[in-house]
Amino acid sequence: MFYRLLMIIAFLFLPAITHAWQPPEYNLPEYNLEVSFDIHNSKIIGLAKIDVPAGKELVLHTGHLKINDITLNQQKINFDAREGILKVLPPQNGSLIIRYEGIFKDDKAAHDTNYGAVGSIVDERGISLTGTWYPQTEGLYKYRLHAVLPGGYEAVSEGERIEKSAKDGKTEYIFEFPHSVDGINLIATNRYEIIKDSYGSIEIYAYFFREDIELAKKYIEYTKNYLKLYEGFLGKFPYKRFSIVENFLPTGYSMPTFTLLGQDIVRLPFIVETSLGHEILHQWFGNFVYIDYQMGNWAEGLTTYLADHLYEEQKGKGWEYRKQTLIDYSSYVNDKNEFPIKDFRGRTDFSSKAIGYGKTAMVFHMLKNVVGDDVFYKSLRDFINENRFKRASWSDIKDVFGKTYKKDLNWFFKQWVDTPGMADLYIDGFRIKQSGSKYEADFNIGQRGRVYTVDVPLTIYYRDGFKKKVWVRADKVKTGLTLSLDSVPEKIVMDEDYDIARKLSNNELPPVISRLLGDDKIIMVLPAGNREIYRAVIDSFKERGAVEKEIRDIKDSDIKSSSLVILGSDNPVIERLYGSIDKIDAGFNLAIKNNPWNQQKVAAIFSAKSKGEADAAFRKIFHYGKYSVLSFDNGRNIYKKIDESERGIAMENKEQAMAIDVSTIKTLSEVIESVSGKKIVYVGEYHDRFAHHNVQLEVIKGLYKKNKKVAIGMEMFQRPFQKSLDDYIAGRIDEREFLKRSEYFKRWGFDYNLYKPILDFAVQEKMPVVALNIQREIVDKVSRGGIDSLSEAEKREIPAQMDFSDNEYRDRLREVFLRHSSSGEKNFDFFYQSQILWDETMSMSVDEFLRKNPDYQMVVLAGGGHIQYGSGIPKRTFRRNGYDYAIILNDVDVERDIANYIIFPKPMDGTTSPKLMVSLREMHGVVSIEGFPENSISEKAGLKDGDIIISLDNVAIKSVDDVRIHLFYKKKGDAVKVKVLRKRFLFGDKEMEFDVIL
Repeated sequence: MFYRLLMIIAFLFLPAITHAWQPPEYNLPEYNLEVSFDIHNSKIIGLAKIDVPAGKELVLHTGHLKINDITLNQQKINFDAREGILKVLPPQNGSLIIRYEGIFKDDKAAHDTNYGAVGSIVDERGISLTGTWYPQTEGLYKYRLHAVLPGGYEAVSEGERIEKSAKDGKTEYIFEFPHSVDGINLIATNRYEIIKDSYGSIEIYAYFFREDIELAKKYIEYTKNYLKLYEGFLGKFPYKRFSIVENFLPTGYSMPTFTLLGQDIVRLPFIVETSLGHEILHQWFGNFVYIDYQMGNWAEGLTTYLADHLYEEQKGKGWEYRKQTLIDYSSYVNDKNEFPIKDFRGRTDFSSKAIGYGKTAMVFHMLKNVVGDDVFYKSLRDFINENRFKRASWSDIKDVFGKTYKKDLNWFFKQWVDTPGMADLYIDGFRIKQSGSKYEADFNIGQRGRVYTVDVPLTIYYRDGFKKKVWVRADKVKTGLTLSLDSVPEKIVMDEDYDIARKLSNNELPPVISRLLGDDKIIMVLPAGNREIYRAVIDSFKERGAVEKEIRDIKDSDIKSSSLVILGSDNPVIERLYGSIDKIDAGFNLAIKNNPWNQQKVAAIFSAKSKGEADAAFRKIFHYGKYSVLSFDNGRNIYKKIDESERGIAMENKEQAMAIDVSTIKTLSEVIESVSGKKIVYVGEYHDRFAHHNVQLEVIKGLYKKNKKVAIGMEMFQRPFQKSLDDYIAGRIDEREFLKRSEYFKRWGFDYNLYKPILDFAVQEKMPVVALNIQREIVDKVSRGGIDSLSEAEKREIPAQMDFSDNEYRDRLREVFLRHSSSGEKNFDFFYQSQILWDETMSMSVDEFLRKNPDYQMVVLAGGGHIQYGSGIPKRTFRRNGYDYAIILNDVDVERDIANYIIFPKPMDGTTSPKLMVSLREMHGVVSIEGFPENSISEKAGLKDGDIIISLDNVAIKSVDDVRIHLFYKKKGDAVKVKVLRKRFLFGDKEMEFDVIL
């Protein structure tokens, strides 16, 4: 039996041939094989001699071999050979002799179809026979191989006893393997130099090509270290000898007594530290204890756990390896391809590897945590001793562990081995309370979907830097827990070391290539320019089932439902989702980002300078599945990066009090002085507070004293009304006309007295005022139906750049949405789109002005929610132009990074416009009364529901804005003459006038 090493991300092993299962036999038959070669013609001539019982059909796999003759006890018999299967029914006991021949030429096309395997070859480079090079049985046999080779050839095969001789210019080898095995292999060439060493009683050989012989000693020394390591906890090495054999083909195989590594693999510097140990461990698991494939392949995961994983654990990086294992599982495994590990036979694709190697390794890790180290390794030693040279199954593993642990483990194997899937854990209800001199942390561990019995590790972090790890059992849909603590914790993190086979939360999953390759629903966004540059990418993903779409056809519903392949760094979809991305000057780049509309999906952005660069690099990305960013020049990787993600699922104690160093407290004048050098100063507000607008005015005046080129950007005005602002500032229209043309009251609504001092100062000093906001009709439409609901004309009004990828901002907006969900907003995605559209439009407006007026400084006035933490407008503007900025907020809670400065102004009263105290409705230029609040002055004056307002003080009223503008110039106690048209059923409509005292 042997195992193949496949270099995809790391080098891993898989069985070369999956043999059919057969019950163990106590008197194992012998298989004698004699072969010779015609190297020039790539030909093998063979004779197979097999002990057979009468009446039992013998099934042999012959592949492309030509069967020339079959005899039983020197008598020719009939046989049936078709489609690579030879069936023989012996009429009597005896010795079956099969004469055959075969041609083994290099067939690269055939290699490519065998997922990491290579074919058998005989040519001038040598002999590499690892496939069907002799009639292969389906059972276990004791093998004896007699090989006649050209003179000067050295050969390796499975053998505990080896004889070598020279005869008639030929080299002859006899390999005897005195144990049962299900197949043998033969490697031979005249290029080898051999170095011999030993570890204890084990002979170590290195068969290396002359040009690589200097590597042999290093391989031997590492082999000694691995033998020492594994004999330490598994017991004596199974064989008398072990050989490291270099091959001219790109192999990575492990067979009883030797390993076969391709020349390119041998030369990789990290192989001795990783894959060599993996191969040596396979001498115990797979090549000493065989696999009962019908009952599941356990050896791959166990070997992965005790080799690849162990080496990282020894470096203190075991948690990283386990996290990557869970990332791979999340990437490649889904409801369609998931199966229990008991059904794993061998690796056929990424998903089967994630299950058979990755999940199985995690299961052994959890098993060790359940039973403890001592029981774990004693059980493995007992398992080896009880199953040497026999096929073993998961049932055998369960039995030996149960016997050693002396407790029932059926529950463990049933849920992890017999059942598909992984645990899906979450935490909620976290709170801290004081209990005497101690503290208690209450929370729930919940499970989505199938409920597992699982021991959950919790790491408690205290504020003094101390941390403690505890384990709790969760076995319900929701398990309520209370931890008694000596002091207040800073946070509690669930499974930060990834000790559980579980689904990762969105925050733990980085955007990586494997998530793209494992997705079965991909939309490919074709490039804006020359698509032939990306022909290799397009064709590959089309073969994987990706759907091609032009840029103009991409809808937000497409983005939400799929992972994306975005072709070209200038593709407008990039700006639509992320605003912009960092670019690396390389021939070929690939950046993986989280899909902002669906955290389970990703977006892959491909860019290339030429078709040649794309062709040279693209085929290599499949070997870099764990990375988020790759760059290549001429097909050579020059940069790779994994984006950060959270470690474990954290419960933060957010109740820690914030403190202020009062010695650093500044006055508003000092704050203005400190921000005066910033290109943009953002000043937040609660819209209805005069004190906040006074702070804004003081900031504007203070900066204006230092720099006469200061502009004011205002959220309160919408972009289509910029001319109204310009005309007002320039003095071409008066205030009343400005309020009417800008539709201020209709579109903003807050009392204009709040902003009048700021606008008065701007008019006085002729300071530019920029309308930042988008049309309210567009925002309202998006909040109801999303961006897809906009017409083409409306889409032309929205920014090309919009970044939806700020998850922290998204979470804060979700809290706002949930608090106001009763307002009629039903779809958070649409609400989020409308908010980002709002922010991005204001950011674009700031940027457009500064690009046209680069010598100006700008003060931006907007609600605090658009400014705090920089998430709304500031960071988006910085993305556009890179200008330095400062954030000033008014009357907000002190939180880290919320702003540069928080101002706490004293409350301030201001003049407010009087009100008629009526509810108004406007339709087709007619304003009518719809109702009155309690104690309405208008109702007391005689106005009634349904009255149509014709004029106020003889000024015609055509809109609600007309009413508010008229009242703006009144003060409390003034009288207003209200003329209305009253509908009367019997006597006809009548105009009436009323005096209302404001």
